[in-house]
Amino acid sequence: MKAFVSRSYGPPDVLTLTEIPVPVPRDDEVLVRVRAGSVNPYDWHNMRGEPYLARLMPGGLALRTPKITILGADISGQVESVGKNVTEFRPGDDVFAVISGGGFAEYVCVRESDLAPKPENLSYEEAAAVPMAANTALLALRDEGHILPGQRVLINGASGGVGTFAVQLARALGAEVTGVCSARNVDLVHSLGATRVIDYTTQDFTRETRRYDLFVDIAGSRPVSVSRRTLHPKGTYVVVGGPPGRWIQPMGHVLSALASSPFAGRRISVADALKCPSPKQNLQTLSEFLNDKRVVSVIDRHYPFEEIPRAIGHLEEGHVPGKVVISF
Repeated sequence: MKAFVSRSYGPPDVLTLTEIPVPVPRDDEVLVRVRAGSVNPYDWHNMRGEPYLARLMPGGLALRTPKITILGADISGQVESVGKNVTEFRPGDDVFAVISGGGFAEYVCVRESDLAPKPENLSYEEAAAVPMAANTALLALRDEGHILPGQRVLINGASGGVGTFAVQLARALGAEVTGVCSARNVDLVHSLGATRVIDYTTQDFTRETRRYDLFVDIAGSRPVSVSRRTLHPKGTYVVVGGPPGRWIQPMGHVLSALASSPFAGRRISVADALKCPSPKQNLQTLSEFLNDKRVVSVIDRHYPFEEIPRAIGHLEEGHVPGKVVISF
């Protein structure tokens, strides 16, 4: 099979299209023929080995060479074969999943416990846009943010991959949504269900008198100490990401939030899809929103499998509205 393999850290051209053997599923695994994938910041962080701070932290990036040699966390496709202990899936089933790596290949083995049926009304590409971004949004709103109907929710970075799902999910869960994005994406964020949209190039959302019950900070464009002032005294601040950087960021923004939590006077938490204990259950929950079209995938661009390095390069440029997907 063909796969993009990375043997060293660096720019997108370190990804080499290589012929490697088709993996064999273990007893509890499913072999998936990948039909579509998508690109996440997670991929280019692992590709470049940045931020450098992450190479020094336990469980982070490897110090000198990539820990994950085949990137790709979002997949959708068809079951090719199953391990002997697999009971839920059979060859031909349409599935999707979020995985730690291996998706930039024609085939990948996935644990049955991580795999979910693909939403019926979605194409492979639409489904591949969902797993990491929408799962992160759901964790931020429901699990960490404890969102309730009628609450005011502020989403900073509302037009990106996680943000477009977060706006829709917050609205579907009954909240009043304010999104923060650039001027060119204001109409998009409004169309996804935001009641108010703030153009960060002309307005500073931290200087508003309006207060929120929940602040989902994806962009990390303002210091934590300033951002949390937008909340009610009992409000919740959920960190998803931070500004880009080679040495410390976006990890620095997340660590700053956690360090200030005991002194903040407001609840501070972090949403991380790869540490989610129940990704399958979350994907099944998301499928309910997707099948009745309360939530849709916002796709910026499609790239063919052979152009995965270009797709990652496009995402690295920043300010991409929605998701960048890969067709196999």
